Amino acid sequence: MAIEKVGVVGCGLMGSGIAQVAAQAGFAVTVREVSQPLVDKGLQSIEKNMQRMVDKGTLTAANRDDARTRLRGTTSLDDLKSSDMIIEAIIEQLPAKRELWTALDAVCPQHTIFASNTSSLSITEMATFTKRPHRFLGMHFFNPVPIMKLVEVIRTIATDAHVYDEALAFAAKLGKTAVKTSDRTGFIVNRLLVPYLLDAVRALEEGVGSIEDIDNSMKLGCGHPMGPLTLLDFVGLDTTYYISIIMFEEFKERRFASPPLLKRMVLAGWNGRKAGRGFYDYSDPAKPVANRLS
Repeated sequence: MAIEKVGVVGCGLMGSGIAQVAAQAGFAVTVREVSQPLVDKGLQSIEKNMQRMVDKGTLTAANRDDARTRLRGTTSLDDLKSSDMIIEAIIEQLPAKRELWTALDAVCPQHTIFASNTSSLSITEMATFTKRPHRFLGMHFFNPVPIMKLVEVIRTIATDAHVYDEALAFAAKLGKTAVKTSDRTGFIVNRLLVPYLLDAVRALEEGVGSIEDIDNSMKLGCGHPMGPLTLLDFVGLDTTYYISIIMFEEFKERRFASPPLLKRMVLAGWNGRKAGRGFYDYSDPAKPVANRLS
């Protein structure tokens, strides 16, 4: 069955981005949040993003207007029951996802495909919260969704082959490059990226170099667009910390263990750019200044 109507649960940073690209690609999109103020905030974010694209010439005003007509917000899960695919992009906590998937499974017809945008939790475990594990998979998008071209499409041992093919075709229609991966903690990107980021924090802790020197070394020596500590601030120190906990519980390897400095920064609320402070101070976002951490 062709995917025509898409539901997105969560209209925060990731959910709003997923809803935006789906609407721009021609799909009818219903995005759900838990309160009307959060719905309004998410839709306003989408509007700003599309207007920015129009200003840059990467999206026409006509296409923006068409996307608007295909997008609506709601606070009711019942409004998602006509969706051919539902993509979940809520908090990375299994109890919250269990509650959501159980409720959606009860209201959605059997043909609806369920997909989670999780970056680290088990797709297989989430599938057990429903009666349709054969129609359950992962679709891990990257931030910012309208710009980043990659999506990891995760298949469990129970995912039907035809459902997986439909998800791959859907990703292509969004203009994304889909990579195939299996349900292993961290999938491809975080399996490789998280140990690198954690090692950068350890290098800082151990006095190998300063914040600026570590970042400049990886930018200028390895050609990375940004250094690992800047990237941590961009991703969110809390996000990386929680992912590291999940990955360490799975593999029990030191390379996935969170360094003490990262934990202390998260406890202090220094979660990076979104908090105004992380490895850098963002009092002036255009000119971040490295923080003193000792």
